[in-house]
Amino acid sequence: MRILCTNDDGIHATGLAVLERIALAFTDDVWVVAPESEQSGASRALTLTAPIRVRKAAEKRFAVTGTPTDCVLLGTQHLMDGPPDYVFSGVNRGQNIAEDVTLSGTIAGAMQGMQLGIPSIALSQARGFRSAEEPIPWETAERYGPGIVGKLIEAGWPRDVVMNVNFPDVPPDEVTAVEVTTQGRRDHHIVYADRRTDLRGEQYYWLGFRGTLSDPPEGVDLRAIYDGRISVTPLHMDLTHGPTHAALKGLLGGAPPKGPR
Repeated sequence: MRILCTNDDGIHATGLAVLERIALAFTDDVWVVAPESEQSGASRALTLTAPIRVRKAAEKRFAVTGTPTDCVLLGTQHLMDGPPDYVFSGVNRGQNIAEDVTLSGTIAGAMQGMQLGIPSIALSQARGFRSAEEPIPWETAERYGPGIVGKLIEAGWPRDVVMNVNFPDVPPDEVTAVEVTTQGRRDHHIVYADRRTDLRGEQYYWLGFRGTLSDPPEGVDLRAIYDGRISVTPLHMDLTHGPTHAALKGLLGGAPPKGPR
């Protein structure tokens, strides 16, 4: 078995080291192709307007001046000596649940693997649900990651699906269960822009996240993570909304309608 590991937190991220150890539980043939610097929030961005540089950090380990999508493309097409059997992306520093999945570079790395026909898993370690003094419980992802991934590999999944695994922000002994969930949706917007002034009196903006919890129903990824459970969500690329599609076919099917005068 050959595994390609990537992430969006950068080649030096703690979570990437955790991911490598998870991968090594299955094979010694582990390759790492990760961004040279943090690419959080990059989603599925491709670097199309600048050259991409690659630095060989060690045997089977490369740092790329690009996005997670760039990393998976370069890894599979140029840097590895053969195609991987799996792409693992993460372990992200923070949860990727609900609307986060459309912004996440971690999810994007796995999505690119899936698009290339490679079974792919995104893994994230939740943080920020306890006091600010509490460290990120990386040991939770490290303890349970191999078991979760092993079960997924044993079961298999469709070629157009990415497995999204989130570990809760609790120590390993406080994890209550594993739950197969659906993607949730928050009842408020958590991304905001803070306007600031630099030392020369010029205004600039800094994007961030509000730490307000929503009130999700049972069965979704948000609720599982809030309640200390590991969330496993199968995601796919088809964003078509079925009911609206059906309704619009009756309204817009046939000859193009005439516009207003």
